[in-house]
Parts: sequence; C-alpha cells; structure tokens
Amino acid sequence: MSSQRRPDQHKAPAKAIRKKNEQRDHQTNDLDEKSPERAEDAPKRKSRKQQSKKEKEPRDCESEDKPRETPTPKAFSGGAGSINRQSKKRELPNGVISQSLEISESESKENPSAACRRASVPNKANAVENDRQDCAKSKPQQTAKSKSGEKTAPTRQNKKQRDPSKLGREESLESSESKSQEKSVAKPRRRHEPAAERDFSDPSQSHTPAPPALSSDRKKKSAERTTEMRGTSVDDTLGKVLKATIEKLKIKKCERSNASSIVNGITDKVIAHLKQNTTWCTDIERLPTGSYYENVKICEPDEFDVMLTIPVERVDLEQFDTAGAFYSVALKRHPNRHPLDIFLNEDKTIQASKMLSEFRDAVKESVEKLQYTIVIQRKKARCPAVTLEVTENGKTISIDFVLGLKVHRASWPHFTKDGFKIDNWLGTKEKAVMKRQPFYLVPKYEGKGDAEHDGVVAKDAWRISFSHVEKEILQRHGHSKTCCEANGEKCCRKECLKLLKYLLQQLKEDDSKSKKMSNFCSYHAKTTLLHACAKRGNDSEWAYSQLADCFQQLLEDFVKHLRERHLPNFFIPSHNLLHQATQTSCDFLAKEIEIQRNNNFPIFS
Repeated sequence: MSSQRRPDQHKAPAKAIRKKNEQRDHQTNDLDEKSPERAEDAPKRKSRKQQSKKEKEPRDCESEDKPRETPTPKAFSGGAGSINRQSKKRELPNGVISQSLEISESESKENPSAACRRASVPNKANAVENDRQDCAKSKPQQTAKSKSGEKTAPTRQNKKQRDPSKLGREESLESSESKSQEKSVAKPRRRHEPAAERDFSDPSQSHTPAPPALSSDRKKKSAERTTEMRGTSVDDTLGKVLKATIEKLKIKKCERSNASSIVNGITDKVIAHLKQNTTWCTDIERLPTGSYYENVKICEPDEFDVMLTIPVERVDLEQFDTAGAFYSVALKRHPNRHPLDIFLNEDKTIQASKMLSEFRDAVKESVEKLQYTIVIQRKKARCPAVTLEVTENGKTISIDFVLGLKVHRASWPHFTKDGFKIDNWLGTKEKAVMKRQPFYLVPKYEGKGDAEHDGVVAKDAWRISFSHVEKEILQRHGHSKTCCEANGEKCCRKECLKLLKYLLQQLKEDDSKSKKMSNFCSYHAKTTLLHACAKRGNDSEWAYSQLADCFQQLLEDFVKHLRERHLPNFFIPSHNLLHQATQTSCDFLAKEIEIQRNNNFPIFS
C-alpha cells in the first residue's frame, strides 16, 4: 500500500504545480492584452529568450540563418493581440524593430486615427477607456524613461555589431531599399523610428515627413530642366505657327496649272512675233527664271519672270562701277554683220537704252491681237522689264519680260573669283560644272542715267545676272543627292526662304511701314539664304523637324546684315546689295523683325 501511495503523492504536488503555473501564465497574458506597453514588449522578451536559446542550440541558429521567404502580412481586424501574433511570425536579429512596428507605421500614414485605435483597443470591451488614456500618456512616459537612462526601444546597430551571419542578408535588403529610393527622387527617404519616440495619438507624426532641402547643384539642375521645358514649349508653339503658315502659302495645283498655261501661251505668242517682225530677235531664246520656276513662290501664282536673251559670243566687258556688278559691253569684229550692229556706239559699245526701247515696242505689238485682257505697265526707272498685267477669270497675273544678253566666255568675270562658295555645300564638282555655263547681262543701271564713266553713260550699262545658276542651286539644294527626294530626308531650306519672303511682303503691305520698306526686296531674302546654306551645308542642319530653329537662325543672319548694312552678292562679294538702303531703314527693318520674333510672328496670322 505504501508503495502505491508514493506515486500518488508525487503526482499530486506535480499537478498542483502545473495548475499554478497555468494560472500564472493566464494572468500574465490577460495583463499583456490589457496593457499596450506590455503587448509591445512581449515580442522583445520573446526575442531575448530566443537569443538565449540560439546560444544553447547552435543547430537551431544555423537553420534560422538560412534565407527564407518572408510571409506576406495578412490584413488584421484590429486589436493589439492580432499585431502581436503577426510580430511573432518574423523577428529581425539583434533587436531590430519588429514587423508589428512597420505595420503600425504604414497604417498610421494611411489613416492615423484608425492606426491609433487599432494599436490601443484591447480584446476586452471593459478596458477601452483605460487604454485610450494609456495611449495618450504613452509619449510623456516614454520620454521620461529615455531621459532616466532606461532602455525604451532597441536601436539599429551598426554593421560591426551585427551578427556576421545576418550581415549579408541585411545588406541586400538595404541595397534594394536604396535603389527603390533613388528611382523616385520626389519621395522622401523613409526612416524607421524607435517605438518610444512614436506617438500614434498625434496625427501630425503619422504623415510623410517633408522632403529635405535641395542642394545648390540639385537646384541648378532643376532650374535648367525647367528652362529646357519652357524652351521646348516655346519652340513647339513657334513650330506650329510656322508650319501652319507654310500650309497657307502653298499654291494649289489647279491654280498653278491654270496660271502656267496662260503665261506659256502668251510667251509663245510674244517670241513668235519677235522672231518674225524684229530682225535682231531671230535667234532670241527663252529662259524661265524667278521664284515660280524655283518653286519658292508664295501665296498665289500671280508673278512670273521670263528672260528673253540674245546670244553674243565675241564681246569685251569693261567694268562700269567699282563693285564689279555693272559692265559696258562692246562687240568684237565679226566676219559677217552682226544683228546688234544697229545699236553700237562709235566705240563699239552696245546702247542698252536704245535696245531696250525697241524691245518694249515689239512686245506691245505682240500682245495687241491676243485674246486676253492685257495692260502694259508704265516703264519704271532703272527697270529692265516690260510688265504685262493679264486678267483672267477675275484674277490678275503679272508677267515680266526681261531683255538679256547671253554671253559665252571661257570663264566668268574675275570679280566672281571670291564668290560662289558652294564647295562645302554642293561640292567642287558641281561648282566646276556650273561655272562652265554662260552668264547673262540685263540692261539695268544705278544712279542717274546721264552719268558717264569712261565715255559710257549709265543708261547704257548692263548688270551681270546669274539667275539661271540660282535656279539650278535651289533645285539641287541638298548636300546629298537624295535631299527632299521620294526616298530621302526632307529639309526646310525653301520653307525658310518662303517664310522670310512672306515676312517682308507683309511688312511692305502695311501702309505705315511701306515707305521705309521700299528699298528691300525678295532678292535680299534669297541672297541671305544662299549665304546661310554655304555656311551650314549639311542637310542635318536644315532638317524639316527643326524648322523653327532654322528659321530663327536665318533671321539672325539677316538681322546681322541689316545692322551692318552689308549683304554681299553671292557671286560678286564686292557688290553690296544694301548700299542703296539707308542705315535708318535697315535699323527699322531689323527692329520690326525682332518684334515679330519675340511675339511668335503675329503678322503671319
């Protein structure tokens, strides 16, 4: 009997001890659930126990050092107990802040009041009011504890103090976090704050902290970026204005076809009449020149230039002016009588004024019998053209018939030696081919007609013309042979010329500006473009996508010529095309162009 009671006696105290321990644990859990502070300290006590366990059981420590997949935190329904249960699932080593703090921090950013309620509401309903008071008083108590030197919350340790086995894993986490922060500069860097310094009852602390002040370099970069964006928007606006203007300046195919048929019909009748009724015009030739044939005509096909030329082979050219643009022409001896002998002076020089007068009368006779409404304009001073105004279908077309001499010589005059610089643009081969072509002389003079130079009056002088070469240049305007072709890149050279011509035309049509604009013409615009193309010969510098920049650069070139009152002839650099314009008028036009540039060209609208 005694041997049977001994086991019962041993079992009774053991059961009593276990029951007592369970009651004590139950009371501790209740206190933990009631108190938010104890609920937060629970994982800390547990982490200390686990650390001591790891020291005793190295096998368990090795198993935890292996990388494992972190479970995604589930949405919790509220209460400190649910936070504690999720914080037990994952614990960072060496006292790093647990997952519960991260969850509470992220939730406090989204909804501070909800985070405070969920962190402070216990499982039992009768302790709600006490817990709210504890939550409100948590910050002063924790601050007091920190001042007294007590350890309130674990802080992040440096790399030397961390567990070497965990160091690689933490560095990878930190590197991934830093990369994500670099991707978004606008988002401030998120820092883990100790639990003792965090007050969930204060909504102001739950918001994202203000971004740090930008350094001077970063401010400079942001300012440059803003300036670039503004410049891009300005360029985009100007580009739209210019492209819309280009579309407005295009000539419709039907209008072009109708106008060209009228001009060709009249020209054929005039040439036929001259050959039949004028002895010195039997070998006359037609040379189409001008903006229409260069494909740079704007608005409407209402102006055409047709040069009617007389070929001469054996001539002597004498310089009439110091610029090298005007000459006196003398015929050399011919074995037979030349048709132009009737216009020769005693020194064998051709009387340009007399020849032009007969040409004018012959053109008048040729159009009298034509079935068109034609009006012949009065002769303008120093103008070599006979101008006809043809009205058809309610539209008026202007045709300029210009008399010219076609000169065949081995080379161009020596004044052209330093001009015609297309080597880096169209190439030396193209330049050589073009310079083998003949050049032309038209009866045009400057100043007073009675002014003499070496016995020759000004009205008998001839001006050299390379209009046929200009037309060929504009047709072969690209550095590459495929420029503006069907399979090539499109440039904006001709578009820039059209815009500049249109700008001058609009300024001339303004009555308040027309008087000061009288000395400027479209040939100034074309010459400016030729110089610009010779300077910037590559097609990439004239890409159509850069129309706004190219046009602005062309205007800068033109304004510079106006400020200096110097625009050299493209073929004869010694001839200044602006020498007849006053400095006042040049400054006026330069100012008007700057006004239009600064306001995105309101004159185009």
